[in-house]
Amino acid sequence: MSKENDLLASVSDTSTESEFFLPVPAGYKKGKSRYCFVMGTVMSGLGKGIFSSCLAKLMQDKGLKVAPIKLEGYLNIDSGTLNPFRHGEVFVLDDGMECDMDLGTYERMLNQDLSRANFVTSGQIFSSILHKERHGDYLGRDVQMIPHVTGEVKLKLRRLAAETEADIVFVEIGGTVGDLENAYYIEAMRELAYEEGPNSCCFVALTYILEPKTLGEQKSKAAQLGIKQLMQCGIQPDIIACRAANPVSEKVRQKISVYSNVPFERVISLPDSASIYMIPAMLRDAGLDFEVLRLLKIEDRINLRHERKAWASWCDFTDKIGSRSRQITIGITGKYTSVRDSYASIINALEHAGIALASETEIKWIETTAITDENAAEHLADVDGIIVPGGFGTRGAQGKIACIKYARENNLPYLGLCFGFQMAVIEFARNVCGLPEANSTEVEPDCPEPVIDILPEQKKIEGLGGNMRLGGRDIELKSQTLAWKLFARTDSVRMRFRHRYEVDPRYIEVLEKAGLVFSGKAPNQPIMHILEIPSHPYFCGTQAHPCLTSRPLKPQPMFVGLVAAAMQKRYPGEKLPDPVKAARKVCNRND
Repeated sequence: MSKENDLLASVSDTSTESEFFLPVPAGYKKGKSRYCFVMGTVMSGLGKGIFSSCLAKLMQDKGLKVAPIKLEGYLNIDSGTLNPFRHGEVFVLDDGMECDMDLGTYERMLNQDLSRANFVTSGQIFSSILHKERHGDYLGRDVQMIPHVTGEVKLKLRRLAAETEADIVFVEIGGTVGDLENAYYIEAMRELAYEEGPNSCCFVALTYILEPKTLGEQKSKAAQLGIKQLMQCGIQPDIIACRAANPVSEKVRQKISVYSNVPFERVISLPDSASIYMIPAMLRDAGLDFEVLRLLKIEDRINLRHERKAWASWCDFTDKIGSRSRQITIGITGKYTSVRDSYASIINALEHAGIALASETEIKWIETTAITDENAAEHLADVDGIIVPGGFGTRGAQGKIACIKYARENNLPYLGLCFGFQMAVIEFARNVCGLPEANSTEVEPDCPEPVIDILPEQKKIEGLGGNMRLGGRDIELKSQTLAWKLFARTDSVRMRFRHRYEVDPRYIEVLEKAGLVFSGKAPNQPIMHILEIPSHPYFCGTQAHPCLTSRPLKPQPMFVGLVAAAMQKRYPGEKLPDPVKAARKVCNRND
């Protein structure tokens, strides 16, 4: 192995005498890490991230170390400025990286925190190359798509492999094979497989089987043509996963097998599932986990004892999905309600909490732009609790405030997230503290009572996004409060943030004297992070986005509290655990 590493090092320079260009990071050991590439054909939105994360989970359960990475074709440096209507939720990692929502799927499924090393865009790739070119790192060579751009992609993958010491790096390429911006990614994967050698890489093509209602049968031609495009790029798929509304017939799988040179047993059916958490079992039943192990020749690395324990724990969770005995309705009052992916983490956090408490959680999407104090009761009449989620801008803000007022005055369980926290402060200031002109400078820049404002130290930072509070932060909890009890009586908790505006410290005393409790704050700073109303059955909000850290086997306590309170409201005559006892039970089970 050392000779192979020496060879890699010897050909990784930029000499004009060689056509080899193989950037290798320090500490990289060829053969230590294998690579599994997941690509889509026919159309986007097939669930490549879900498939990849589920397959990675099966490998993780076997005791293998896995590292996922998402390659995006767009030229943005990150996902921070992307419109939720176009691209869905912006997922924030603990290190502050704003990325694709698929990173949230990986974190939830693998129960591990990821970093900026797990997310790559074309913007990052080209920025890095141009920086190196300006600094003379290419020693006079003309900088080209091949080998330099593809080389930068390979460097990112090898660096992740070296830093994580992963047994398998799962590489998901966004979009589809036919997208122009993905061409150099696909070429980089071909080159990497060539350079790493036999049994180093596994290529998975996710495709879609059409089933037109007018024909009444499944058609594979679109899938065949998509796979043909991939093969024309020099890549022979090892596994083909066929997404479809219904189980894919044996006849269709045979057609694809013959057409693509992929053995029939590695052409698998992946019909729609009621829950993404059932998909690992679907892949396992198809034998896909051991097919990957055989392709990568790492059967000797697995730990069957670890797998039995991990799989038993996962099955305990999935068994509860179909056995929920109660049902509640939670209203989500936002302005991106037409695109469900805009609130993906909230949906998942509610599902995790509901499963833990044996409750089916139905979501009612409430567009707030037309809601007023006069009609709020009509819009919220059939919900057992509400969430006011994060968001930017002024549209729908007054409707959210009207919803919050109704929830506060009518003992409706309430959870405010980020913008929802800020709107709760404004509503309380207006209707309880006697400050009718209270507002946020984001909504009304020149408002007379700016209870929500950008703090002076943030105003000094220039540029869009530059003054954002991003990533994981520690929150100091006030003893004996609801938040303190929800988080198992701990003095500090860590959550993730993505916001600019804060509670103006000048108004904290006024708000607290009127009965609002700030139960969580930034350590050693007058920056409020969690609020609650003790006299209310369940009324709390946070500047953070707690949904980002909710996991299937470890639901987020604030969401557990909301679901428990909603269950008490829906079933008043039954003996149900209150929010604190419910959260404590969940925390104790997972400690």
